[in-house]
Amino acid sequence: MSSLIEHIVSKSNQLSASDLSQYQPPKDLVARKGAILLLFGESDSGLDLTLIQRSAGLRHHPGQVAFPGGMMEESDADEIATALREAEEEIALDETTVRILGTLPNLFVPVSQIQVTPVLAHWHSPHNVFPNDVLEVERVERIPLSELTNPDNRVNVRHSSGFVGPAFNVRDLVIWGFTGGLLDRLLAVYEFESAWDKKAIVDLDPRYS
Repeated sequence: MSSLIEHIVSKSNQLSASDLSQYQPPKDLVARKGAILLLFGESDSGLDLTLIQRSAGLRHHPGQVAFPGGMMEESDADEIATALREAEEEIALDETTVRILGTLPNLFVPVSQIQVTPVLAHWHSPHNVFPNDVLEVERVERIPLSELTNPDNRVNVRHSSGFVGPAFNVRDLVIWGFTGGLLDRLLAVYEFESAWDKKAIVDLDPRYS
């Protein structure tokens, strides 16, 4: 395991939910549970994360970029099992090529009213991944952190609802919303972030809203 992965694990052990999100669930809410896989791989381009673009025909969040993941099912032993099952279904990930490093604090997603557990993993033996279910996934990308931290790829976007939040413009993709916000916080807490113009705000392309 590389020193960068060890650094991520060390920093992750110190995190609270408030370090990663400003949103907290209502006190008496019994939220549905889900999990996402934060899959860190390594290549000649350095450390990278695997992200998916949801299919344009989906009823909810069509075309949006997300981490592999989904809702917990009764047959799932825990959130880790959920994240790995969803990644196999969505991108044909072989779980034997992955080392689970732990879980991050549960996060609340207000727009969906769900509780999401980010599962931290090291992809020690990367292999070809692809949209395994084209009804759900349109595209799969391993995106180097160097592209995500490039100040030229950072911006704030304004949704038609008035919501303004951090986003990333990479590979003809706009990463915003829950995923963009979590990536923004992860880069900061892992000390990978480069200075960028946080005053820059652009309107979100309607196809992503």
